[in-house]
Amino acid sequence: MLDINKIREEKEKIEKSLLKRIEKKDFNLDELINLDDKRKKLITEVETLKAQKNKESKEKPDQKSIEKLRKISEKIKDYDKKIKEIEESLKEKLLALPNIVADDVPSGNKENNQVIKTFGEKPDFTPKDHVQLAEDLDIIDYKRAAKIAGSGFWVYKNEGALLEWALLNYFIDFHKKNNYTFLILPYLLNEKSAYTSGHLPKFKDDLFLTQDNLYLNATSEMMLANYHRDEILKKEDLPLKYYAYSSCFRREKGSYRKEERGMIRGHQFNKIEMFQFTLPEKSWEAFDELVANAEKLTKDLGLHFQSVLLAAQDASSAMAKTIDIEVWIPSMGIYKEVSSVSNALDYQARRGKVRYKEKGESKFLHTLNGSGLATSRLIPAILEQFQQKDGSVKIPKALHPYLNFKTIDAKNSS
Repeated sequence: MLDINKIREEKEKIEKSLLKRIEKKDFNLDELINLDDKRKKLITEVETLKAQKNKESKEKPDQKSIEKLRKISEKIKDYDKKIKEIEESLKEKLLALPNIVADDVPSGNKENNQVIKTFGEKPDFTPKDHVQLAEDLDIIDYKRAAKIAGSGFWVYKNEGALLEWALLNYFIDFHKKNNYTFLILPYLLNEKSAYTSGHLPKFKDDLFLTQDNLYLNATSEMMLANYHRDEILKKEDLPLKYYAYSSCFRREKGSYRKEERGMIRGHQFNKIEMFQFTLPEKSWEAFDELVANAEKLTKDLGLHFQSVLLAAQDASSAMAKTIDIEVWIPSMGIYKEVSSVSNALDYQARRGKVRYKEKGESKFLHTLNGSGLATSRLIPAILEQFQQKDGSVKIPKALHPYLNFKTIDAKNSS
């Protein structure tokens, strides 16, 4: 949520930033400022009435003064109601606004995304696709998953289950060595938590909602953003660095494109998420750290990938800047995201009232998040980039300490 005082003070700058991701017809900063002016005026008037009421109540009561106090009380009640209505309207409009974007973020949609780094070379071996490989190796079962839960799900099996678990343990050990604190959080969130993270109201249709009005998490970022909600943290304790494991659940409404079959796009997947609560002046330093972590994890797996600066409309509306780490999927001839690193500035912290004290004044923290990493596209990338001509798949060296095999041998390959 944006700061109404900042909107007032830097209106032209904020409007220019918002126009990178939404059209002028979709927001009205003057309306917000006018609502805030009206709110302030009513507060001044009600405070005057309360002072008058306090003064009158000290006088010797008679029928006239009692009637006067009654009328003042009714006015105060009426003003308080109007103030509450205006505050709710203002909050609703502020919640609907996306975050501002960093100066170097290009405007527009994904066609304006910028590749800023690449690692490794594309494999020159023409592969089977990961779906066929997984079936030949008997490591992913799509058919029985569809029987159990429908399309968009899969079952990890044999070496596939062990490979998935090895990836997660590899990530966990990496973050532990970097002195991040490990959390395993609830997978269900209440409405307030989903608003704090910025997933409501904009992404409501992407979330699973239970009969108890709890949302299944789409990413651990949702829970992590709420971990210190309504708290005032000690400045000397900052930054706070966390990582969390969770399964993630997304409705992914709409039809699946042909190239997104298999594990590329599904309703449930596993992920380790990095998260930081930082001082405002340190947030871009923290952003660089999270990007470096995601890149190193992918690089040490030996995968060919690229780092991409997302254009304003392609990034989440809560984020001021996002860099995606995308692995090469040879059979598709395209790159797919395995990590998305973002800086929300004070957007989430303002929604969740996460603050710190400096010289006796409460200030909002900055929050940052980044996948470290998600597995559902890593396994297709590993299968395709490391497959051998005999139908087997080599295991990346970084995962050898976590497995008792270095290749997955073909069982039914033709």
